[in-house]
Amino acid sequence: MSSRRVFLTGATGYIGSRLATQLVARGHTVRALVRRGSERKLPAGVEPVAGDALRAETFAGSMQADDTLVQLVGVAHPSPAKATEFRSVDLASALASFADAARARVEHVVYVSVAQPAPAMRAYVAVRAEAEAALAATGLTASVLRPWYVLGPGHRWPYALIPLYWSAALVPSLRNGARRLGLVTIREMVNALVHAVERPPSERSRVWDVPAIRAAGRSVV
Repeated sequence: MSSRRVFLTGATGYIGSRLATQLVARGHTVRALVRRGSERKLPAGVEPVAGDALRAETFAGSMQADDTLVQLVGVAHPSPAKATEFRSVDLASALASFADAARARVEHVVYVSVAQPAPAMRAYVAVRAEAEAALAATGLTASVLRPWYVLGPGHRWPYALIPLYWSAALVPSLRNGARRLGLVTIREMVNALVHAVERPPSERSRVWDVPAIRAAGRSVV
């Protein structure tokens, strides 16, 4: 697999720190947008790009045409109580990153959205859907991943729901929803993102739901 240039936002977060480490280990060049003073939080081998993910003007011109943008900035531990933050952080950072990506006409954008439609977390789903629409409007080649919940350290309580998912999968009327709103592990999610970076779509855009994320996550070695 040829080496790629990756511009990563959210590189110090739950998913981003693991993704950055794996991309570097696989020989890719990773540059990460980070606030001044937080450079030491980045994994080894990642080049810092100083800027504020919520303000496009602070990192304008940082992306290049041969970059792959991976947009991961978001509010930690989303809940219905954080509806205002979803717009001020998740959406604002996505729009800022997409603006610079569009200016540079980057090769590929990878965006982590959320499973939809969904019966809960309506504000969160609405913001992610709005960001998806903004990304589509740029005309850039894009991969959109739609997990519902990513299991891992500090994110384990949904394990208790697994028997309910098994039961729902046996009921025809509930089966599609159970699959769309299924759980993925942090390993599956990171591997799926690596897969997306290393294998851009041949079409203008692709969307991976939970089953596709799991399949892609198992394909990375």
